[in-house]
Amino acid sequence: MHPLLRFTLDLFEPNQAGTPDIQAPKAEKTTIGTAPTSSQPKPRAKAPAAPSISSGGLTAVHFRHPQASREVRLGHALVAYEFKRGQRRSIGFSVGPHGLAVRAPKWVPLVEVDAALQEKSAWILRKLQESRERHARLAEHVIDWRDGASLPFLGQAIVLKLDPEHGFAAAGAALAAADDFIPDGAATIGNSPPMALGLSLPRHASPEQIRDVVQAWLMRQARRVFQERLDHFAPLLGVQWKKMALSNAGTRWGSARADGSIRLNWRLIHFSMAVIDYVVAHELSHLREMNHSPRFWDTVQSVVPNYAALRRQLKDEAAPRWM
Repeated sequence: MHPLLRFTLDLFEPNQAGTPDIQAPKAEKTTIGTAPTSSQPKPRAKAPAAPSISSGGLTAVHFRHPQASREVRLGHALVAYEFKRGQRRSIGFSVGPHGLAVRAPKWVPLVEVDAALQEKSAWILRKLQESRERHARLAEHVIDWRDGASLPFLGQAIVLKLDPEHGFAAAGAALAAADDFIPDGAATIGNSPPMALGLSLPRHASPEQIRDVVQAWLMRQARRVFQERLDHFAPLLGVQWKKMALSNAGTRWGSARADGSIRLNWRLIHFSMAVIDYVVAHELSHLREMNHSPRFWDTVQSVVPNYAALRRQLKDEAAPRWM
């Protein structure tokens, strides 16, 4: 085993002191090594080597970060990765939508970085492949903003239906019975026909107009549902939340502060109620444990026993892309 190995992997990492959060799957990280102590001789610093990416003569790169400055062959794959040095105590790997990024302390020689990459090659390749597959799934879930398009709401499909003659009580949109609106050939989930979201828009409404009305409706539903679930779980956990705000973050599903403030990504409204309950319980549990310790996960499990499966579901299922 690599002499500096200290492996940690967790999707849920604190954003900053006192503000734990639950992150959407963007980049997964692992950390290797610690800075030398006073009992260890400090390795002599080396200047970063010139980029090792060749202009020719090599097999096509399987994975390439757009800011790649170095490359390495890991098993069957050639991986071009972003490499930076900084004031840190360990070698860190981050695998996200763009590929592999490596951060290393200034004191660690490149030979140690290369050894660490080889040591964790299986993990890196697996995460790169998972990231590529997830990106492909996301590309398939771009919403087509038109009459008859479908999107998920609380884990079930709803179909968009333009209805210029209906005001929907000035709300701009309303969920209706399927038989009222469903066009022929509409998508369904399982054996249940989708509901229809009627929109007070003209037939010639632009995709941007349709998107804006739908987003406003979804955000209203998100606020209502999230507040109901917060009120449900807070007494069970013996905590009190003070304020809830909707988040539009691209890589974080929720966050909590010690003062009782909760932020939840409104796009969670696309997922099933069970997944929403997990995220709500996760953030409320931080009001008891501002960390991700075993005691924290025990707290989550006390109200959501199957949280591990729901956590995987949140990670694996692709929310639709808003274009």
